[in-house]
Amino acid sequence: MIVSALLTSVGINTALCVLFFTLYSILRKQPSNYEVYVPRLLAEGISKRRSRFNLERLIPSAGWVAEAWRLSEEELLSLSGLDGVVFMRMITFRLWVHFSAVYIVTGFTCMLLFFEYKYISSRRISYFYSSEPQPHHFTILVHSIPTSSSSSISYSVERFFSELYPSTYLSHVVVRRTNKIHSLLSEAKKLYKRVTQLRSDPSKQKRMNRGISGLFGRKDNVIEEYQKKLEDIEESVRLKQSEASLAGEESRAAFVFFRSRLGAATAFHLKQSVNPTHWITELAPEPRDVYWPFFSESFMRRWISKLVVVFLCTLFTISFLLPVVFVQGLTNLSQLEILFPFLTSMLSIKFFSQIVTGYLPSLILQLFLKVVPPAMKFLSSIQGYISHSDIEMSASRKVLWFTIWNVFFASVFSGSVLSKLSALLDPKNIPGKLAVTVPAQASFFITYVVTQGWTSVSSELFRVIPFIFSWITRPFTSPDDDEFEVPSIPYHKDIPRVLFFGLLGITYFFLAPLILPFLLAYFCLAYIIYRNQFINVYAPKYDTAGKFWPVIHNSMIFSLVLMQIIAVGIFALKKLSMASTLTMPLPVLTLLFNEYCRKRFLPIFVAYSAESLIKKDRQDQNDATMTQFYENLVNAYKDPALLPLQYSPNNDNLRTPLIYQA
Repeated sequence: MIVSALLTSVGINTALCVLFFTLYSILRKQPSNYEVYVPRLLAEGISKRRSRFNLERLIPSAGWVAEAWRLSEEELLSLSGLDGVVFMRMITFRLWVHFSAVYIVTGFTCMLLFFEYKYISSRRISYFYSSEPQPHHFTILVHSIPTSSSSSISYSVERFFSELYPSTYLSHVVVRRTNKIHSLLSEAKKLYKRVTQLRSDPSKQKRMNRGISGLFGRKDNVIEEYQKKLEDIEESVRLKQSEASLAGEESRAAFVFFRSRLGAATAFHLKQSVNPTHWITELAPEPRDVYWPFFSESFMRRWISKLVVVFLCTLFTISFLLPVVFVQGLTNLSQLEILFPFLTSMLSIKFFSQIVTGYLPSLILQLFLKVVPPAMKFLSSIQGYISHSDIEMSASRKVLWFTIWNVFFASVFSGSVLSKLSALLDPKNIPGKLAVTVPAQASFFITYVVTQGWTSVSSELFRVIPFIFSWITRPFTSPDDDEFEVPSIPYHKDIPRVLFFGLLGITYFFLAPLILPFLLAYFCLAYIIYRNQFINVYAPKYDTAGKFWPVIHNSMIFSLVLMQIIAVGIFALKKLSMASTLTMPLPVLTLLFNEYCRKRFLPIFVAYSAESLIKKDRQDQNDATMTQFYENLVNAYKDPALLPLQYSPNNDNLRTPLIYQA
């Protein structure tokens, strides 16, 4: 209620200020009002009460602003004495406090970013040194392999890498086309789980049997029916697996294994062919992190898919402005009364109008934003990434920039979709527009922090959706069923949310400090709740060794530059030219700092240095377990769809493993 009342108050006061400025610019021109608006000039004889009628007096103008700005301190001293100068210096000193705060916060934030980047980089290297030999450190992924009618993909890979890397090449595994098998496996898993539940609950089995008898007039055993379907699916899976092991089902991609980490890194960094579209290499992800559907894509298809995804993301982002404009309409009582005349009587009630214009818009926007993370993750999944972690990092960036555009800029630049686009297509006027519009939306973002921030972090603790789903499915599951999947934290959803609140804090710290306590409460809650979730709820699905940090760093740099641009506009709007001029170098200095961090730390997050790889390889030279590690390395990257499947106890012939060609 406090935030809703604040929102209403800000809207009313803003409208009153605009009205007062307009009326003043007209009324001060009327001779009859000189004793009210220019009594000093009237007393000194500079202005006269009687003068001829002039139409220009009825047109508002801002000439008095320019006149007040041109007034020097010496002229002010002669007009109002030292007390007047002291009063104006007091106002200027507030302005300079904000100017200094911009520099201090920028410097402090950059210092924190530097030490954090340095700390995480050192932890990443230490983590690498202390880890056991990992398959992805000895493996690269090569795709867009040239095809030949006279030889298979597997033979081409072996011949190519044996010739180029005779001392370090170990072996390889060619990726197979297994999309159809994955769908069959999913169906088999569901049937097996259903059979297991029926066997553990005899009463449920009897109810199912009675239901079938009543419908079809015969007595059937539902478990036998499910078991028969399961056996048929297993047979289909085995046939598809046999087909996939043939040379004709090879994909133009393979995992290539090396005897050392340095050998794999060398093959990754070097261009393998004079044709850059052939033999494209990438560092292999963890075996559990591999996103298998990607491998059916060629170089051209991956390139086209990236263009299509960029277009779809842009279209989705722009089209989402429609619900944002609708939400903004809810904050305007007059518009609500026009759109919904039947609410006029209810909107006259203060409590109801504050709820509708204050809390409801943020709540509706929050509901609309729920569809964004899964949509962006889907778009990233068809973009050609080779791992789940790459998909989530790409989705994190998409969700973050989507939120910045549709929540921050779309809320700041009110009006139609075209006016929002035109506002950002004129870079010269952006600081001035931001200086006017950003402070006006402070109360909205305070409400947004409460509704979106506090609510989301509280629901994260309570796990509302999993809790409801658990209650719905509980009658259909056995209490002895231990088969469940431990969830992993959805980084693509949570990282952008936290970063956006960080942007609000950096942007509004000197415009509306009232937002800071609300943000502080959010971050305190998030700190405790997410630590609890990491202890009790989430298990890692993959480990990138900190590769998400560059995304976080870049977001903070953007927040700083945005704050500095707004500060330049604010100081220019307040006619403090010195502060505005001295603030202008800050974005340049911040971007130079970012470039230094990019050169100094980012390579550590892309690939390990030769120094680190050689040091780690030398440590393993005396490790007796490396021979066994090399033997198991080939099996680490076998497609799960080609592993033996055995759900049915009757099909003993399915127990033997498939012949898997390399």
